[in-house]
Amino acid sequence: MATLPIDTAKYTGIICAVPPAPRVANRETGQLRVDRETGKTVYQVGLCLMAGTSADVVNVSVAGEPAGVQLGMPVAVRDLVATPWENDGRHGIAFRAAEIRPLSASATSAGKGAGQ
Repeated sequence: MATLPIDTAKYTGIICAVPPAPRVANRETGQLRVDRETGKTVYQVGLCLMAGTSADVVNVSVAGEPAGVQLGMPVAVRDLVATPWENDGRHGIAFRAAEIRPLSASATSAGKGAGQ
């Protein structure tokens, strides 16, 4: 399936709308989803992506717990990609990032975008 890179510099702001939570791979056993490459637990974070007068909330997966990311906090996202999927007549878009971290105060005061 094609992976589509997303230019986060185009957003006027990115805010944590749902705090990080580990993704569950098996609901019956409670086993957590693990990243194949790193072996780290996969977390899901709800991000509000703002551009102009519109905003969308998307769930983004990331390997490892995003340290310091809390509800309502501006964040920086590195290497955000979207992957369209289809399974048994259902379809959607999965979002994944290499890193989600709190946006530093210095970047905010310097006027950089949330995706920097």
